[in-house]
Amino acid sequence: MRAGVLHGRSDLRVEDRPEPRPREGEVLIQVALNGLCGTDATEYAKGPMMVPLTNRHTGSGHVGPTVLGHEFIGTVVAAGPHAGDGERRWTGRRVACGAGVSCGSCRWCAVGRTNLCERYYTLGLSTHGGLAELVVAPVSTLVTIPDGCDDTEAALAQPFAVGLHAIDRAGIADGDDVVVLGAGAIGSFVLAGLRGHRGTVTVVDVDPDRLDVARRLGATSTVAVSRETTLEELRDLVPLQPHVVIESSGAPGAAARALSLCARGGRTLLVGLVKAPQELGLADIVLREVDIATTVAHICATDIPRALALLESSPLAGVIGTTTVPLDDVVARGLDPIVAGSAGGKILVDPRRG
Repeated sequence: MRAGVLHGRSDLRVEDRPEPRPREGEVLIQVALNGLCGTDATEYAKGPMMVPLTNRHTGSGHVGPTVLGHEFIGTVVAAGPHAGDGERRWTGRRVACGAGVSCGSCRWCAVGRTNLCERYYTLGLSTHGGLAELVVAPVSTLVTIPDGCDDTEAALAQPFAVGLHAIDRAGIADGDDVVVLGAGAIGSFVLAGLRGHRGTVTVVDVDPDRLDVARRLGATSTVAVSRETTLEELRDLVPLQPHVVIESSGAPGAAARALSLCARGGRTLLVGLVKAPQELGLADIVLREVDIATTVAHICATDIPRALALLESSPLAGVIGTTTVPLDDVVARGLDPIVAGSAGGKILVDPRRG
C-alpha cells in the first residue's frame, strides 16, 4: 500500500509499505480521506516532538518511521484473524476514527476521561495512522458515519470533536459573553460548536480571512489585531469584560492576554499548545478569582458521535473551506502550505489518488 511516512524532520516520504494486519479488537480500514492539521505540520517541520522516531512510545510500543494521520475516515474492509462478532459487525461500515486509544481500565478511563488514560496513545502520532491507503484501528475508536453525512463533512469529525470537548471544558452558560483569541484550525471548530450560543461571541485574530470565516460561523463581532498589538490596545478593542475567554492560538504571551481580558470571577480556557515557557502575573489572577481551565483532545465515545450528528444537520465544509489533494502531493500542497501559514481552510488528503 502507499503511505505518507515521517522519517525525520522535513523528511516525509510517500512510499510503499506492507499492508497492516489487525489484531484482536482491531479492524482494517480502507481510508477515504485524511485531514491534515497543525500538529502534523509541526511534527514534519520541527519535530519529532510526539512521533516516536527514536524512543519507543510507552503506550503504543511503536518506534521508528511512522505513517502520519490522525483525522481519517474510511470503510472497514476486514477484521482480525481471531475477531469475535464485535469486530466482524464493523465490516462494510463507513466509519470516522477518533484516533485516541485508551486502555479502558485505569482510574481516568473508569470515570470517562479516556483522553487522560495513563496508557493513552494516538494513531498517526504515537503509531501508524491514516495517511495511507489502509490503516488498522481499534473498534473502540470508531463511530459509524450517518448516511446523510458525506465523506468531506465526516472527515471534519475528529477536529470538530476537539472543539466540542473544549467548549465543555470552558463551562459556558447561556448569556455568557465569550471571547475567542485565535480563529485558526481549532479556534474555528470551537466557533462551530458555539453556533446558536445565547450570548455574545467576539473573535480576535490577525488574519482577515479567518475573521471572515468566524463571522460566517456566527461570531457576534470580530476584532482585527496585529502581532504588535499591546494588551492595553487589545483591552480598548475588546471593551466588554467577557465571562469566558478561550485562548486557541498558542502564540507567545497569549495566555497572559487571555487571563487579563477575563472578567472578575470569569474563566479562561487554554486550548492552544504553547511551545515555550511563558510568564504569568498570578497575583492579579488570584485577586480577581479567575478560573484557569485546560483542554486536550476529546472523548471518543461521546464527542465523535456529537460531531458527526452536527455535521450531518449543519454542514461545515462549505463554511470553513476544504481542499482535497492526492497523497503524492501531501508535502507540496498539504504540509508545506500549513507550515508557511498560506493554507486556506482545511486540507484533506485522498490516499486513493496518486
